[in-house]
Amino acid sequence: MIYLAEKAGRLLPADRKGRSKVIQWLMFQMGGIGPMMGQANVFYRLFLEKIPAAIARYQNESRRLFEVLDARLAEGGWLADDYSIADIANWSWVRTHKWSGVSVDGLRHLQGWMERMAARPACQRGVEVPFKIPDLADDAKGAEEFAKGAQSILQR
Repeated sequence: MIYLAEKAGRLLPADRKGRSKVIQWLMFQMGGIGPMMGQANVFYRLFLEKIPAAIARYQNESRRLFEVLDARLAEGGWLADDYSIADIANWSWVRTHKWSGVSVDGLRHLQGWMERMAARPACQRGVEVPFKIPDLADDAKGAEEFAKGAQSILQR
């Protein structure tokens, strides 16, 4: 994402302070949101043996990280002052909170940010690549559609 933003000359400030802020929030996704939600997905949705302690561990940590995002977003509309690759990277995971079994209830700044992100035409197009992801609510049909789509792009 850094390479693409630099190549395009967009979504990553050129000044050191602005660039540092974006990269910090990008790393927050890479070192926190992504790994914790990934584990929540595995234990909540994919692992055959349901281990309540593991499910709770990763769902609770994901929620804690959402609270960090919510606190940051209380200070402004975007993670690093202006819309950037940090918002794109974090939203790509946070938007699937239902699939991971993580609530966003009470996190009004995070919810508002999610709505702003979802309203962006580029984000609307982006979530349809490589296939359109259905609503990932706890309904079995949406989960089944998502699993089929995900399996279709796996290398065998």
